Amino acid sequence: MFQTNEWKGGNLLVHRYPHNFKQKLILDANGQPINPKSQRGIIVGLDPGMTVGVAILDLQGHIRGVDSFKEVSRAEITKHIISFGRAVLIATDVHQPPKMVKKMATALNSRIYAPYRDLAVNAKNEMVDDYVYGDRSRRSRDTAPVLAPQNAHERDALAAAIQGYKNYQKKLEQIEKKAIDLGLPLELVDNVKIMVINEVPITKAINATLEKLKPGDLEPGKESTISGMENKEEVPGISLDSETAHIPNLVMELRNKIKFQKKQIMNLKKKNNRLSQDIHKYQQELSQLENKIERLQYQYSQNIMQQREITTKNSIIKGIQEKYNREKGLREELENQLGSIKRIRAMELSQEATPVKIIKSFSKDSIREATTSWNIKKDDVVFLKSSEGGGSQTASLLVDIGVKAVLTTDKMSHQAREEFERNMVPLIERDAVHLEMADDFAVIRSRDLERQISKWKKNQEEEKKREDRNKLLKIMDDYRAQRKRSTNNF
Repeated sequence: MFQTNEWKGGNLLVHRYPHNFKQKLILDANGQPINPKSQRGIIVGLDPGMTVGVAILDLQGHIRGVDSFKEVSRAEITKHIISFGRAVLIATDVHQPPKMVKKMATALNSRIYAPYRDLAVNAKNEMVDDYVYGDRSRRSRDTAPVLAPQNAHERDALAAAIQGYKNYQKKLEQIEKKAIDLGLPLELVDNVKIMVINEVPITKAINATLEKLKPGDLEPGKESTISGMENKEEVPGISLDSETAHIPNLVMELRNKIKFQKKQIMNLKKKNNRLSQDIHKYQQELSQLENKIERLQYQYSQNIMQQREITTKNSIIKGIQEKYNREKGLREELENQLGSIKRIRAMELSQEATPVKIIKSFSKDSIREATTSWNIKKDDVVFLKSSEGGGSQTASLLVDIGVKAVLTTDKMSHQAREEFERNMVPLIERDAVHLEMADDFAVIRSRDLERQISKWKKNQEEEKKREDRNKLLKIMDDYRAQRKRSTNNF
């Protein structure tokens, strides 16, 4: 196993491997080992998923291939990639590299490029169109005339590869320019580019490549340039032939170089002074901005405190308003009850009409509530809007108060009716009298009420007489039956 250290630098997500990491054996499509040194460097754009998009760019920026594969294994993707060359960079179009990208980079011993933020669809379309159709030199000379993506997976892969190439484009073009001056073969130029992508300085990479070569391996006339690059004590940029060099020419060149460097130093000093003035100016502006921020923070804190105080006071005002509304409603209710009680009292004194106090339902709670609200007392007439639900104990509450009569609208339970009849509290049907509703109470003519009460009492007396007569007849029948049994026994 090997360890992977990851960090973000600019737009690049970098994977480093230990020095003792051994390159995995890479096989081509026929299963034969491939020597990585003999392969051209490539940049791979990868769009993982059920359908995998793969785009290949060489280190000159030419599009080598754009393909997509549905439900393909990672091993087949790896074979496809290494058939184009040595993967130096695996690029993705999202900020967080997917797991497949990391695994492919590990398997191919490549670095990972990820943008500092996810690429938008419009940006990818514009980037790919400009790259494919805008510059014909970007198309590979070894493949079809136009390598354009055919679906969204290929587009995303190609956009990732293009973005990865552009991240190194300036350095790669600089290497090509120096390689032309040195006459380096194309394969060696790729090696230099690969080293630079892996964070080796350009000069160091070129020197390391030149040290492995013989002068005869380069183009004619380029050996003197190599000697100037390899000799660290000589001045870079001066081309000398050790057999034909003359000291006066060297001195002249060195004097010109010193003159140029002095002028460059003066320019740098002037630039440094300007930068120092800019720094002083920016420091003053920074101090002013910091003071402004402090003032704004103070004002903001004051506004917050003021807003909190306003919120608290509004809450208090709202509570007082709600309490006032409740008290106002209670007062209006009490005034209405007081007015009704006054009218009831006036009716009681007139003796022409009798007020009837209303009880909403035949339950203990409703009777207690009506007693409190309407001051139900002895000899009052009450009206039960609903006679259901109450029993003998509920009826006993009205009996204990001593009401004069009870008006009902529906059928009452047998137990409650017996309780009223046993205590001689008249039960009058609502339809038997003319009951007029007045606000929260009712009114009945006193004459009609007395007639119904008398009628109820008369009915009760007759019922009682019938019961007494039936009891007497039963006693006589029992006595006769007993006498008859006694006579038969003798």
